[in-house]
Amino acid sequence: MSLLSILLEVSGNVGQLGAAIGAGLAVFGAGLGIGKIGGSTVEAIARQPEIAGNLQTTMIIAAALIEGVALFAVVVCLLIGLG
Repeated sequence: MSLLSILLEVSGNVGQLGAAIGAGLAVFGAGLGIGKIGGSTVEAIARQPEIAGNLQTTMIIAAALIEGVALFAVVVCLLIGLG
C-alpha cells in the first residue's frame, strides 16, 4: 500500500489533508520569514549599532505583519478542512 493511500484512508477526505498541509506550510513559511528578518536585523545592528532602535521597530512591525498573514492562512486552511 502506498503512503498516499494510507494518508487518504486515515484522513477520510482529501480536503482535510490538503488543509492540514496548507496550514503547516503557512506556519513553516512564517517561521522562515521571521527568522530571516531577525537574522538580518542582528547583522545590521552589528554593522551600525547607532541605528538599533529604528531597526528594531521596523523588525517588530514586519514580524507582526508576517505573523498576521500566517494566522489568516491557518484560519482559512482550517475553515476549508472543516467545511
